[in-house]
Amino acid sequence: MAHVVVIGAGQAGCALCAKLRAGGYDGEITLIGEEPVPPYQRPPLSKAYLLGEMEEERLYLRPESYYSENAITLRLGKPVSGIDTAASTVQLDDDVIAYDHLVLTTGAVPRRLPDAIGGNLAGVHVVRTLADVDAMAPDLGAARTALVVGGGYIGLEAAAVARKLGLEVTVVEMADRILSRVAARETADFFRDLHQRQGVALREGVGLERLEGEGHVTGAFLTDGTRLDAGIVIAGIGILPDDRLAKTAGIEIDNGIKTDSQGRTSAPGVWAAGDCASFPQDGTQMRLESVGNAIDQAELVAENIMGAAKDYVAKPWFWSDQYDVKLQIAGLSTGFTDIVIRRDGDALSHWYYAGDRLLAVDAMNDPRGYMVGKRLIEGGKHPDPALLADTDTDLKTLLRA
Repeated sequence: MAHVVVIGAGQAGCALCAKLRAGGYDGEITLIGEEPVPPYQRPPLSKAYLLGEMEEERLYLRPESYYSENAITLRLGKPVSGIDTAASTVQLDDDVIAYDHLVLTTGAVPRRLPDAIGGNLAGVHVVRTLADVDAMAPDLGAARTALVVGGGYIGLEAAAVARKLGLEVTVVEMADRILSRVAARETADFFRDLHQRQGVALREGVGLERLEGEGHVTGAFLTDGTRLDAGIVIAGIGILPDDRLAKTAGIEIDNGIKTDSQGRTSAPGVWAAGDCASFPQDGTQMRLESVGNAIDQAELVAENIMGAAKDYVAKPWFWSDQYDVKLQIAGLSTGFTDIVIRRDGDALSHWYYAGDRLLAVDAMNDPRGYMVGKRLIEGGKHPDPALLADTDTDLKTLLRA
């Protein structure tokens, strides 16, 4: 009986196993996770879960009974120590697990502040896993002041939670503005204003020089000489693809674990999907860090394991929740030349164009703008920017053009 082994029990790993069973695959499936809990959602960790508005069990992607009922063997709480691609085996503690197909859904790991500047002090945290957030909660409860390092979406979401909990919050961003890598200046301006109205201090164009404290962090020195009190520090400085196992096994790496258009890696019988994997698009190896990509790519790999021979076509979408604002993003804004602003009451959307081509949309409390934008982008439609800016235009009519 054929055996599919999946390393990485996150969103992609869970989606892949479920797709295999739903598609009629009747061989063995083993899902291996380093964490001691079944697959769970990550986005609510730093929001509803951290705020105490969601219990741990509600994070789980599937009820624990689902796996036994669908003959999916869970191996949790122990890391894989090695992969032998020649023998088609995985080393897990003292066990050697043979596979016919191996899928790497190892996700990503957060960048951490260097030990040399105090990154190893107690009270310094990252936001990635359930254990990370559980460790952070007591410090958030005890601290009066919070320093968030990094003005991307992870950092801004952490700042919003800390502010909701009543802490004095400062965000430092080394670049000249927040969201500099991921959003237009107009979107950054919106979120800067939002955070400042909530009482967050934003320090742009300033870096972290070092942290101070005896055992536990108490303060921070910035590159402009400023000293700040900091009872807790949250690093939101990005993530890296977790390609360590693949690299050690000799699998080709290129912006993560390199795959072809159908999800195969350079090793026979080995596939990859999710945050750890890059795939060919527009002449480069693209890697997308999002729940949507993790699910779509994993499900495609599952279909291809069953013989579908489909190419992956990314349909990027993302979201972020901050205070009472839901940001929804469709498409990729890379290479944009113009921004079209559409405001209709409390709904605001920023539409990214490269010449006359629509690339992406940032929709703030504008679900209709997001839904229409996503369909336009996926359908290859590029409406006249003047129509988008005109709030008298019914967006749905643009889908019929």
